[in-house]
Amino acid sequence: MQKILIIVHAPPYGSERCLSALRLANALAGADEPAPELRLFLMSDATVLGLPNQVDGAGNGLQGLVQELVAREVPIALCRTCALARGLAELPLIEGTRIGTLPELAQWTLWADKVITF
Repeated sequence: MQKILIIVHAPPYGSERCLSALRLANALAGADEPAPELRLFLMSDATVLGLPNQVDGAGNGLQGLVQELVAREVPIALCRTCALARGLAELPLIEGTRIGTLPELAQWTLWADKVITF
């Protein structure tokens, strides 16, 4: 089974990179057998995706895409340093997402066969 790590840096507003990352992640997570083992790490402005009620510039429901990944048991972590810098660390997150750390991202990177960044 392939192991894929997706790292998202892009903000959910101003471009479609977050939307593309979430759509790809859901397509991979829902792939026919053998589906890859997938992990998602949110950094920089992408940490906002862990907050409820986020939509992209076109009004697409980003929260729904995150919840689909959670339902598929994809681990989703938000960079602690990035979340702290944006005042997000103490806010309620979408259930199933959590604050992660840079050492954890390093472990996930070593674990992965492929790393995709947005």
